[in-house]
Amino acid sequence: MKNIPRIFAGNDVATGAHVPATADVAHYLMRVMRRHDCIVFGGGREFMATLSDDGKFLVVGAQTSHDDPSGNVVLYFAPIKRVDDLINMATQMGVAAFQPVITERTTAHHTNWKRMEKIATEAAEQSNRNSVPVILPEVKFADLDLSHMVFADERAAYGKQIPAAAKTDKILVGPEGGFSDAEFAALDAAGAIGISLGKTILRAELAAAIAVGRITE
Repeated sequence: MKNIPRIFAGNDVATGAHVPATADVAHYLMRVMRRHDCIVFGGGREFMATLSDDGKFLVVGAQTSHDDPSGNVVLYFAPIKRVDDLINMATQMGVAAFQPVITERTTAHHTNWKRMEKIATEAAEQSNRNSVPVILPEVKFADLDLSHMVFADERAAYGKQIPAAAKTDKILVGPEGGFSDAEFAALDAAGAIGISLGKTILRAELAAAIAVGRITE
């Protein structure tokens, strides 16, 4: 079904439903794509749909897919200035949820949740996912459960094989300034597994995408 527009219609979407179409969706389908048919998705499912003649509703038809290529990974990350890129790339990589974490060296403290949700929705629509990641409320590093956590660790040896224990659903990426000594100590004490993301220093948003890819490959 290449080239058919994909629209997120909420997690409760079902055959026979009349989903309200926003003005942006109606404009996109009728004026930009010049068509009324589309695919709607949500809750891990995908359906054919048609925009009503008045442009007010998406009339949901038959279900076309029960499969969702995304997984169960929760990405724990320190908010950064380029958070849009982080959300976009990690959503395309299949992250199920985003957990903002305030670390000692976090510099961006004004997180725009509505914008993050918008970016995640757009990335899901474009990457053939059937679900949109959840954006969780931010937490402090000190309040995290670090057990079974894998984290991007610049101290780890490059090229070292990732142990089987690192195949987890919890991935942590620190701020651009890295973790503090106290945070490294807490991670080590909890048995968290540090992995290398390469020989060079990466921007946080790219590090997040690579970390997800290494753990889910």
